[in-house]
Amino acid sequence: MQCSYCDSLENKVTNKRMSPQGIRRRRECLKCKKRFTTYEKIEISSLYVIKKDGRREKFSREKLEIGVEKAFEKRPVSKEIINKMVNEVEEYLRKRGKEVKSSLIGQVVMKKLEKIDKVAYVRFASVYKQFKDISDFKKEFKELK
Repeated sequence: MQCSYCDSLENKVTNKRMSPQGIRRRRECLKCKKRFTTYEKIEISSLYVIKKDGRREKFSREKLEIGVEKAFEKRPVSKEIINKMVNEVEEYLRKRGKEVKSSLIGQVVMKKLEKIDKVAYVRFASVYKQFKDISDFKKEFKELK
């Protein structure tokens, strides 16, 4: 590890502990004697999404968050619940393998939304299932009951 002060490669670890950012290591440069902190994180393997048209694209947690947040917009649901849900969905998908179909993502999100907030569920379903008119909404409401 290179010293952030003098660029020396000679240093020692004086303290190590777990933190939300990863493994935190407190280091001391053996040349200039200054201390600095480094973080070590486990690299998560890439996850790919197979789109409806067969294209493959890298999974984007940000896209998932944006879609879920839009469904919950102006609803009485805390950011913590939303983050927890997104984490659970991502964790589930990663356990399924290196590639997942976009339809699976939609189904998993809809199941979670239905348990948390019915309005958010219908909002998401209207986009995911590509509702064409009011009859599609009526049909979804009947299935919810």
